[in-house]
Amino acid sequence: MRIDPAGYPFVGVAALVALGLALFGHRLWAMVPLVFVAFFLFFFRDPDRAAILGADDVVSPADGKVMVAGDPEPGVAPPGVWRQISIFLSPLDVHVNRIPVTGEVSKVEYQPGRFLPAYRHEAARDNERNEVWIDRGGQLVVTRQVVGILARRIVCRVGPGARVLAGQRFGVMKFGSRVDLYLPPGTTLRVTPGDRVRGGETVLAVLPPAPHKERD
Repeated sequence: MRIDPAGYPFVGVAALVALGLALFGHRLWAMVPLVFVAFFLFFFRDPDRAAILGADDVVSPADGKVMVAGDPEPGVAPPGVWRQISIFLSPLDVHVNRIPVTGEVSKVEYQPGRFLPAYRHEAARDNERNEVWIDRGGQLVVTRQVVGILARRIVCRVGPGARVLAGQRFGVMKFGSRVDLYLPPGTTLRVTPGDRVRGGETVLAVLPPAPHKERD
């Protein structure tokens, strides 16, 4: 199984420390960084995912547990009328993030902030976060990467103007986080709070017809 490139420095440094300790005769102490090597390989794992999706399906952008599914939380949604799905990622979940719908990235906005536990309501408003706005034939879908108490860096690998496909990898969050998904009114939700979902596989919702057809 491949790992996300964001994990290379963590794995490499821990492996070098283990090798150095072993070369200097501290083989027992070398086991400590080897444990970290194993953890980083596990945390940054990036399994292949595939799903048969309908044209209006919204695929999960992350692995984890659904915390919110329905009306948006007060004071945290972008301006406008939305349906919200929020997914909490524990340190044991795959942290690679995926594009929820096919379309064109209209903007990407990074906002520095605090590092409150990601499951808290105010984390969506106060924590470090990054929003990817996707235009799907005139409909806007917002994917918000939100770090948690253990996370200190968001990686986003798409920018404005990029053509993206549902299920495509686009970034990763390090060591505990949440993803908030904001969908247009009229969206039919397929999940409820407490559900476990898998990024790139689980269909979270079905969008209403787009105002105009996506161009090829």
